Amino acid sequence: MHYNLALIGFGNVARSLARLLIRKQDLLKSKHDVTFSFTGISTGRHGFAVNPKGLDIQKALELAESGKSISPLSTFQVDDSLAVIQHSSANVMFENSPVNTQTGQPALDHIRMGLDLGMHAITANKGPVVHGYRELTALAESKGKTFRFESAVLGGAPVFSVMREAFPLAELESFKGILNATTNVILSRMESGETYEQALKYAQSIGLAETDPTNDVDGWDAAIKVAALVTVLWDTPMTPQQVNPTGIRGITSEMIAKAKADGKRYKLVCSAEKVDGKINVSVSPQLVDASSSLYGMMNSSTGVTFRTDVVLDYSIVLSEKPGMTGGPAETAYGLFADFANIVK
Repeated sequence: MHYNLALIGFGNVARSLARLLIRKQDLLKSKHDVTFSFTGISTGRHGFAVNPKGLDIQKALELAESGKSISPLSTFQVDDSLAVIQHSSANVMFENSPVNTQTGQPALDHIRMGLDLGMHAITANKGPVVHGYRELTALAESKGKTFRFESAVLGGAPVFSVMREAFPLAELESFKGILNATTNVILSRMESGETYEQALKYAQSIGLAETDPTNDVDGWDAAIKVAALVTVLWDTPMTPQQVNPTGIRGITSEMIAKAKADGKRYKLVCSAEKVDGKINVSVSPQLVDASSSLYGMMNSSTGVTFRTDVVLDYSIVLSEKPGMTGGPAETAYGLFADFANIVK
């Protein structure tokens, strides 16, 4: 079967996804008899392009990465993302616009339109998961389509699908983990002697932290991930504001040194526990010792441990590899995995 694909958002993750799809196209054909073409692309800074017969994706990548507009590739006059979705004739939409932790927009409207038009919707964006999970899931089911978001937490790791498919009818009791790589890098480098400012500058230099690091260091990125896990895994709507995170700005070099002398480490710990029907959540810096599974997660390593009524402490860990800090490639794989699981 042939699939037309629309890319709403064409930043680092979406471009990594495009390259991954191209690299895996022979496998998709041989394993699942699936072919594809890109029929719509929406960018924040490089214009919009639609061609229901297929865009030249290599040219689109070259233009965007050289700072030029992709609009000359278009056979339609389109000037916003909704027009791209409407005219792309896509079967699958990948929504990767910037995250809005407060409202989930404009990703919510993008996904609504895609589903309404009969597209499968796949996103790495945590906003629509937190602010629209029930609505979008119901809309997808009513259209006979799928809403998937594996990359929203821990990039390419199968967090949601493990609980959905590998543990049928298991009751989740709690989860605990490190969900933000940036703060883990900062705390790890402070333990090795750097100041907070030096460690943050390093995280920014490798592209892990934004120029404005507020979402990471104040705990909002971790909080929206906790909210997404609670919203989906317990089917209980929760916002990052309800999580009310505490970030790492208050952790000093002196505190790090004292913890190290005591055989402990500070980690930005994300946790949730269901007790008597109430869900208690937390995102805050905590001291952990060598008995904790979080103690050995250093630098950009992240992970989460689930406890259920049938299996105690099932962990998923993304360990840092030499020369790699995670990021776009891992997130792109999560999007690709959702696509492969839909089309197979």
